Amino acid sequence: MKHIPVLLLLAFAFSICNLSSKLKKGNSNGSSDGGGVVAEHADPTGAQLAALSGGREIKWDQQGMTWTVPPKWTQTTNESKTFIWRSPGGSDAASLIVNISPMDETFPTDVSINAFYDGAQTRAKNGEVDEVKWLAINGLKGLEFREANPEKPDGFRRLQWMAYRKFGGQVQLVNVMLATDGKDFQRHQDAMYGVLYSTKLVH
Repeated sequence: MKHIPVLLLLAFAFSICNLSSKLKKGNSNGSSDGGGVVAEHADPTGAQLAALSGGREIKWDQQGMTWTVPPKWTQTTNESKTFIWRSPGGSDAASLIVNISPMDETFPTDVSINAFYDGAQTRAKNGEVDEVKWLAINGLKGLEFREANPEKPDGFRRLQWMAYRKFGGQVQLVNVMLATDGKDFQRHQDAMYGVLYSTKLVH
């Protein structure tokens, strides 16, 4: 089970690589913020707030980020670019997996986030994703998507939010994932949305 976060991060790395052809066609003057589409604001429901009741605030000081997690969640990784917490349990546990990818200061962030959005929309048409939207969390606009149920009950299912920011003199891609296996997603869903919507970050 210790390898699950690593596998998820590898999957994310491959998705970054798949953007290369789209980024070569674009430049920093690409359509800004999803073509001007207004993002929804993270607004947790009563059930999502209740799922965090009795929990605590956790801090990733190196990256100026905080979340609220449910009781009994524990930290497994706290590094300069990777931060992981998880609920009790084995393969049925839920995980918060956050990855920071530094970019060159001239990196075309608008083109990139739109390419991620287009990719998520394509996955939705193929039945791989069942929710795609622009979502602003703590005042930062990004892309949120939720994977559909995997074919196998023990397959991964992710709720993910991606956004670009400037922090510590860097342009960064912030990638926040909440994940568990397909058969336990519904049970953890309110907590995972609650944790995602509690994100606070310097930008």
